[in-house]
Amino acid sequence: MQLSKTEEELMNIIWKQKKAFMKDLLEVYPEPKPATTTVATLLKRMTDKGFVSYKSYGRSREYYPLVKKKAYFSKHVNGLIKNFFNDSPGQFASFFTQETNLSKEELEDLKALIDNQLKKK
Repeated sequence: MQLSKTEEELMNIIWKQKKAFMKDLLEVYPEPKPATTTVATLLKRMTDKGFVSYKSYGRSREYYPLVKKKAYFSKHVNGLIKNFFNDSPGQFASFFTQETNLSKEELEDLKALIDNQLKKK
């Protein structure tokens, strides 16, 4: 299941905070800050989708992520590779290295990452 753009924005805040009450979330939200009811609606949808849960303290709720950021984005990248690059990580890597204007240093760092992965296999 996927998050909408606004849900993803809130999820990024929750991942950074690790756990937070509504007032904490609103405090760190970038301007223009959404209405409390908007954030409450987003949290309800994200809870229903299984991305977020909460602990109740009286009438307050402390929200925390159920899904790790790395797992969420890994799934997205794999979907991107499948849907736009014929399920070929090589095609994706080729596109990525040619179209993102990486500096020589960034390309060398990427090469080092690939070399390290090759050593592990």
